[in-house]
Amino acid sequence: MMHGYTPPHRFLPYLSWTEIAALPDRENTVIVLPVGAIEQHGPHLPCAVDSVISAGVMGRALEKLPSEVRAFGLAPITYGKSDEHLHFPGTMTLTGPTLLNVVQEIGESVYRAGFRKLLFANGHGGQPQVLEMAARELRLRHGDFVVVPFHVSRLPNASGKFISDQEKKQAMHAGHSETALLLALAPDTVHMERAVANFPPVFPSKLLSPDGRPACAWTARDFGPSGVIGDPLGATREQGEEILDTLSDSWAQAITDLFRMQWVVRDVPSWGHVHQQGHVETGLR
Repeated sequence: MMHGYTPPHRFLPYLSWTEIAALPDRENTVIVLPVGAIEQHGPHLPCAVDSVISAGVMGRALEKLPSEVRAFGLAPITYGKSDEHLHFPGTMTLTGPTLLNVVQEIGESVYRAGFRKLLFANGHGGQPQVLEMAARELRLRHGDFVVVPFHVSRLPNASGKFISDQEKKQAMHAGHSETALLLALAPDTVHMERAVANFPPVFPSKLLSPDGRPACAWTARDFGPSGVIGDPLGATREQGEEILDTLSDSWAQAITDLFRMQWVVRDVPSWGHVHQQGHVETGLR
């Protein structure tokens, strides 16, 4: 069924419109939209890594929520802005404007249904700016909409226990943590016998890049033919389970915080933007 990693009772599309219209306290209910990508992740991982991780981590977090915390997951957006990987077959990319429009229009649908708290749970490092732009536009249009764009892997978790100093500084793609998480979430798709380690050269300006990561624009093919930017060789399923458990614990707490929080409500419209506030579609007349 289409709920994937999300518990069925927390999957909003399984509700009828009348059930959604009857939900209590919709203005504080948190709606979670996982946003991933379909793009190459080296010879050892599937192209669905970012979509699997965003949906898998958020599904586990929703499963851990106490019943009194009202939150639902949406079906994930599985295609993202992945043009830095277009040299490799299997990469399916949207343009930035296309992804921006899709995310904004889903946000409008969430708002129109009466919800006022929306989390963009991003699993792909190539598109945070797009999601931030979408969140800002939605806030400009709706002064009572709380929209949070955040990368799934950025909350506290156990990954730092397992990775090398070089991995911490320079790994960006298909490295240790992503490989470990896939071993936990979708082990049949991982082929460790094909795994290779590969890092980019250290960026030559410490002022622009203290940790040596590229400070200039790059594509994955710039750093070699494998598509890997990191070291996946030591990853294990046990490590992935611990990362998944600790990361989903953090997200369960963050969703709880969003549910309980109250934020600024702005009644003043934004110049040059459609301003809609207050009306909720119920379908009932």
